[in-house]
Amino acid sequence: MRHIPPHRIPLRALPLCAAAFLLTSCGWTDDGPSVAPPAAPIGVTAEAGSSSTVHVMWNRPGPGAKVEGYSVYQGEKLVKELPGEQYMVDISGLKPSASYSFTVRARDDRGTLGPRSRAVKVTTPRFKKADKKPPTVPGELKGDARGARSALLTWKSSTDDQAVASYDIYQSGTKIHSAGAKATRTVVTGLRPGTDYTFTVKARDASDNSSAASNALRLTTAEGAEDARGTAPTEFEAVSREEDGSYHIDLSWNPPETDGVVMQYRIQLNREQTTSLVWGGNPPKGRAKHSFYADREKGVTYRVRIQAMLPDGTFGEYSPERVVVTGEAPKR
Repeated sequence: MRHIPPHRIPLRALPLCAAAFLLTSCGWTDDGPSVAPPAAPIGVTAEAGSSSTVHVMWNRPGPGAKVEGYSVYQGEKLVKELPGEQYMVDISGLKPSASYSFTVRARDDRGTLGPRSRAVKVTTPRFKKADKKPPTVPGELKGDARGARSALLTWKSSTDDQAVASYDIYQSGTKIHSAGAKATRTVVTGLRPGTDYTFTVKARDASDNSSAASNALRLTTAEGAEDARGTAPTEFEAVSREEDGSYHIDLSWNPPETDGVVMQYRIQLNREQTTSLVWGGNPPKGRAKHSFYADREKGVTYRVRIQAMLPDGTFGEYSPERVVVTGEAPKR
């Protein structure tokens, strides 16, 4: 068997997992160098919190991005203007049993708006006028820090005389996230290293009745900004496949648990970063897959691992490394 340097490996994504790359350059105007507008926000999600509210979230921009604010649109209508450090908002005053579409645009320090994000659609649940009873309190809130920047929270589900519509997560009394009606766990990202936090959870029904807060969960994140424990893709697999006289490597994995959507991964071969995979549209639900061309020779060894860009704009922990030999069964 022989090893091959990563820079000699041509990578190409399959059509269903095409990597989208945007290249920009600075031009020049009479007023000086032109600057590209902010990129479209990624990882936008919308989830009904009640029959009259929708919770819209999106990922933080990556390092180096200069965003001063966000504009949130309901269809073509501007409904919220937010500062650059806010990545979620509740849109209220909506109609029950109605479908809505939301987009988000980023704004730079010159007031220039970037392109719209992809549109996300959501339908509010039916409203029941006689329902004035709130859900029961979520039970037994527990959790622990996952390294320096995230925490896992779990709770026992609430009950309601109609139905629970969502769960709201609070950090020191400020709402930071919403989870679906069937959720009993979530991962909160974007935390600071070596910092004390207090979390509570409330249940909400379709009539916008909120329960009392759960017990308070207090935890401390680990010291060290690079500590990203518990944020790696799981069940990562890499296998060799022959097609038309050439060998390809097929990857599959489960995305890490986060409080948002993972849109980007780094792929590393033989401990050198080779490429980035960016989902051009909606990332797959559940298990993700990606393939690339490796070599025409049998018996070439590769060591492969991946890491995800988390919704807070930082990269998480690497997956376990897999050893792949073209034309042979995978080794761990």
